[in-house]
This record gives sequence, C-alpha cells and structure tokens, in this order.
Amino acid sequence: MLMLPKVLMHEQVDDTLRLFRQTLASDAAQAGNVSALTLDGSALERFDSSALAVVLACRRMAHARGRSFLTQSLPPKLLSLATLYGIDTLLSVDGA
Repeated sequence: MLMLPKVLMHEQVDDTLRLFRQTLASDAAQAGNVSALTLDGSALERFDSSALAVVLACRRMAHARGRSFLTQSLPPKLLSLATLYGIDTLLSVDGA
C-alpha cells in the first residue's frame, strides 16, 4: 500500500513519485507482484490538482506491473475535483 502525504502540492509531486517508484521496485524485488496496488489518501489534508496527477501516475505504475489499482480514503474534495475533470472512473475507489 502507498500512502499519500499530508501535503501534496505541485512542489511535492516529483519527490512523492520518486518515493512511490522506489517503494514499488523494492516491493517487487522482495515479495513478487501482489495482485492489487492500493493508494491510501487518509493523511492527505492540503492538496491541489497535482494530487490527481500523482494518483493517475500510480495507476499507470500499477498497470505497468500487471497489477490492479485501488484508492481508499481519498478526501471528498479530491474526489469532487476528479469528477469535475471527468477522471473519477479511473480512481477505482475502494469503500474501505
């Protein structure tokens, strides 16, 4: 599982994606592929539309590794933004 940080603005995107790539590479090397990659947004408090770019990049990374992709606990405002942009169906929101 990947955890979104508390703050995810344009300035944090590169570092966040770098950390996620490293984590996924490490997980694959240690335990093989798990069927689903879950992205948890429960810590996310302050964000801009760049957070959606990170979510979509994680989705691409999961699919590139042959894994399904789920999100959970995304803030309602981020989900509303995704709906506004017409990408809400790509988020695979888990009810957990």
